[in-house]
Amino acid sequence: MSKHAVLSLLCVGMIALAVCSLHQGEVNAGPVQAVAAGTIAAADNGGYLSPRDMVAARDGKQLYVVEHTGRHVAVVDLADGMVASEIPLPDDGGGVAISPDGGRLYVTGEAPRGRVHVIDLKTAKVTGSIEVGHTPSAVAVSPNGKTLYVCNRFNNDVSVVDVASGRQTRRFPAVRDPVAIAISPDGRYVVVGNQLPSGPTNGPYAAAAITIIDTAAGKASNIGLHDGATGVRGVCVSPDGRFAYATHVLGRYHLPTTMVERGWMCSNALAVIDLRAGKLVNTVLLDAVDFGAANPWSVACTADGKLLCVTHAGSHEVNVIDRVAMHARLDQAAAGVSVNAVSASADNVPNDLGFLAGIRRRIKLTGKGPRGLAIVGRTLYAAQYFSDSLAVVDIDPSNRYPKCETILLCPPKPMTSRRLGELCFHDGTLCLQQWQSCSSCHPGARMDGLNWDLLNDGIGNPKNAKSMLLAHRTPPSMISGIRAKAEVAVRAGVRFIQFAHRPEAEAKAIDAYLKSLTPVPSPHLVAGKLSPAAKRGEVVFRSAGCASCHSGKLATDLRSYDVGNGPDQLGIKEFDTPTLVETWRTAPYLYDGRAATVTDVLTRFNKSDRHGATSDLTARQLSDLVEYVLSR
Repeated sequence: MSKHAVLSLLCVGMIALAVCSLHQGEVNAGPVQAVAAGTIAAADNGGYLSPRDMVAARDGKQLYVVEHTGRHVAVVDLADGMVASEIPLPDDGGGVAISPDGGRLYVTGEAPRGRVHVIDLKTAKVTGSIEVGHTPSAVAVSPNGKTLYVCNRFNNDVSVVDVASGRQTRRFPAVRDPVAIAISPDGRYVVVGNQLPSGPTNGPYAAAAITIIDTAAGKASNIGLHDGATGVRGVCVSPDGRFAYATHVLGRYHLPTTMVERGWMCSNALAVIDLRAGKLVNTVLLDAVDFGAANPWSVACTADGKLLCVTHAGSHEVNVIDRVAMHARLDQAAAGVSVNAVSASADNVPNDLGFLAGIRRRIKLTGKGPRGLAIVGRTLYAAQYFSDSLAVVDIDPSNRYPKCETILLCPPKPMTSRRLGELCFHDGTLCLQQWQSCSSCHPGARMDGLNWDLLNDGIGNPKNAKSMLLAHRTPPSMISGIRAKAEVAVRAGVRFIQFAHRPEAEAKAIDAYLKSLTPVPSPHLVAGKLSPAAKRGEVVFRSAGCASCHSGKLATDLRSYDVGNGPDQLGIKEFDTPTLVETWRTAPYLYDGRAATVTDVLTRFNKSDRHGATSDLTARQLSDLVEYVLSR
């Protein structure tokens, strides 16, 4: 008997249906129940598979699940809930799409030298790979099967690939960190979700944007989301092709962080976009009045367009929304007719925590970290990243007590400290009323592109969010250096940002996770090395005096300086010297995010040469210097 068969028999003995209970309009699943299990383990990644994205076969009989750290595609047979086989991947798996004829999968390999791997489903093998950009994160295929559209996350653009030749034919510009993509049923519009805001953040507006590619016109345009939108994770298009939907965090960054209740700091949202009009219709909150729905991730419509479903990676649940009723309420608000006591007009909707009351169900899942989703008929499948499993949920509106099951992709494994820390960092249920996780402001443990008025150094002096990369090696913490080291900052964050008291073991685990972070190679490098311009810039870097403060391997002397950009509103003038590692990824710059680019730092906001002797540099020298800094 094969290892697959033995494990499957063991798991069949564990099968049970979890009958959910209704409580205050929410559906809570029972304990984790195993439906089936596969055998693959990612030995070089602690054995964790980390399922992140998936797509259903055209006939609805199988699921193809991308295991991000497991570097496999698991083929799940939906008739018996078994992992039928695994297809090896050359890289960490990213997004996945299936050809219209159902014969091929396209899976992105998330690496600096990014590729889209083509899998022949008859042979269950990778038959070729197409070179695209830096860290391709999502892929969509045109309805005729002739063209692929690929998000190149760190090139900030979208590759267009001719399937027949396997060649990239052009690139469309995106905005910043494109991580999600969907295409309209007629192929006319490609919808791209940019994860982070772009530009300075010390003004009245900062938000991520959605890029819309008009394939007929061959043009790309951008639609700005509601002020404070960040952490865009998922996009989809309605079956009729009229509307697009994008999930994101809505940061209330104009307010001091004195509380977390009622979404005071972060709420969790769905942007509704009219594709024909090319505009944002409105922003709908996915939370309840006293119960947040942290970190919305993937979004999808049922085939008939009646339901809209969202996974919540932070609160470990799905939102199942009556899409028709939601649009009726949006139309009502747009007409100036009161929907409820809060929403008397369209302007009120983004602040209305009760807008979806009565027309949606929140279903608690059995595992941790649901991300990608697929819908087959009235059954929803969610990839539970931290549980190495799939949630299986009956979403039929006629069923008041939906059945919740789990498909295990591999036998359960104990969590290492680092893995536990990664889970805690992304777990919104650790927060009071589960409004947010650490990753709400630090997606990927980096930064959200917004300013926050934290209570660390008083009220009234918002500071730009910092990346967590190398935080434990570059004390002090916070831009004003108010925390002596990252360990102190982690525990203060749990108390004063999550408003929670948690076990010390969780803080230690978060420390272990953050210490394990490694830099991503800069997209400005050429074949992994400095370009000729960057090499010239390295010479300028030393001659301009930049190396005196940005010294050593981590490019910081760990000291604070007054470089002429303060004082802030409380009189603070000296700010911590940041590491230059991954500077290309951490815009905007300076303590209040006033500088959109490194060039702005060295010119517009360096009038007295207190941030390096740059005023006498030639245009070429300045360009070379910037290229070097962005190559770190």
